[in-house]
Amino acid sequence: MTQTGGIDQDVPSGVREEEREERVTVSDEGLPEWLRPVAHVVDTVRPRQLSSYLPPESGAGRQSAVLVLFGEGPRGPELLLIERAAKLRSHAGQPSFPGGSLDPEDGDPLTTGPLRAALREAKEETGLDPLGVQPFGVLPKLYIPVSGFVVTPVVAWWRDPTPVRVVDPGETARVFTVPVADLTDPANRATAVHPLGHAGPAFLVESALVWGFTAGVIDRILHYAGWEQPWDRTKQVTLDRHA
Repeated sequence: MTQTGGIDQDVPSGVREEEREERVTVSDEGLPEWLRPVAHVVDTVRPRQLSSYLPPESGAGRQSAVLVLFGEGPRGPELLLIERAAKLRSHAGQPSFPGGSLDPEDGDPLTTGPLRAALREAKEETGLDPLGVQPFGVLPKLYIPVSGFVVTPVVAWWRDPTPVRVVDPGETARVFTVPVADLTDPANRATAVHPLGHAGPAFLVESALVWGFTAGVIDRILHYAGWEQPWDRTKQVTLDRHA
């Protein structure tokens, strides 16, 4: 399947880099077999299967996108995450997917805008080369009530990995990968409980507590891809009141 949306792999030589990055396609061709269950999730999952928080019908909300990037590391399949800088105004210090708000130059938020935004933000935050990233689908738009973001998760295969790093310490504190095996390990799973009453899935991996929107998306992907293992949902971690 190939459709408008991610990076075009068949770009003639001699084309300027900025022109190469403007050509976008989404394709699931050539995905490794282990990633096929995730591609199936992308094709079939419905919004309310992912979250009860959906974009307001009024159209309100700040359009944004995140890159859910799967690659292969020393321990097999892995997922790229960042830790947001502690001084940011929203979601400070939280592990998250690379991503951010759509800029005008990203284009239409209803078509290819989220794809361009997810790739652009990932490059700005981690230094990865977007030309080595193959988006193969987008999940339904979701909503983060506390910040008012309408988020499009762009799911991709890190076909040609490049080194990653913290590009701007004012935005990002850490860039790291998490083996999928650690995310599915029941010992690393818990329920995060906010003092105000909200509870949701959490992962204790790579010296980080992954919770909130990011953990919710990971949890649903693992579940619908058939990768989830039974875990103790009574095991709780209490979040800071200011989280």
